[in-house]
Amino acid sequence: MRALTLLTALACIAITACGGSAPTAPKRVTTAALAPSTVATVATAQPEPKAKPKPPPNPGSLPQTDRLPSAATPQFRSEMAALWTGVARDSLRAALPAFFPEQAYVQVKAIADPEADYAARLLGGYQLDIAAAHALLGTRSQAARLIGVVVPETYAHWVSPGACYNRVGYYEVPNARVVYRLGGESRSFGIASMISWRGVWYVVHLGAVVRPGSGGVVDDPSEGAGESIPSSTC
Repeated sequence: MRALTLLTALACIAITACGGSAPTAPKRVTTAALAPSTVATVATAQPEPKAKPKPPPNPGSLPQTDRLPSAATPQFRSEMAALWTGVARDSLRAALPAFFPEQAYVQVKAIADPEADYAARLLGGYQLDIAAAHALLGTRSQAARLIGVVVPETYAHWVSPGACYNRVGYYEVPNARVVYRLGGESRSFGIASMISWRGVWYVVHLGAVVRPGSGGVVDDPSEGAGESIPSSTC
């Protein structure tokens, strides 16, 4: 028995000497969860959108002033160019910039329904008179050229509140003349009445203040610039 134990011990020594080794347990590798890499991004600064300019308020929504209008302003010339375009094309829409603003009329008139009166009587009459003036030009309407609008400003007068069912006053000037050239000749027709709002002239009656019938009217058409005959109108 002692001999067997001795032989076993010698065998173990021999195995070690030959480079053998007892098996070892595998090492445990712990893998830590890696946070995903964070990519820093630099936001490109975007220019702030420019605020759109607010449109100017409708002049008719503003209160009246007592400033006397002038016919020698860019605004008046622009209005009369619009009137002429409307006549040449028989277009109410094109001629609207020259017409008295509806909101101003509502402020002026002390009547039950100024909006209805404006649409039916004033604007309706304006459209009829534009058509009549267009017919005056005949088949050569596109060849006619505006020379200018003569305003007899010496006849401008203030219409006080209380007159003509008004609760707001205004300046009025009658019988301005639209002067144009057609076929090498100077011709003209009248603007029956213009009234003021905030220091600007507007057409309120083109052909006639008091309409003689249901059709359109051309105010005193003539060759040349014509004459301005003063009259007091509402």
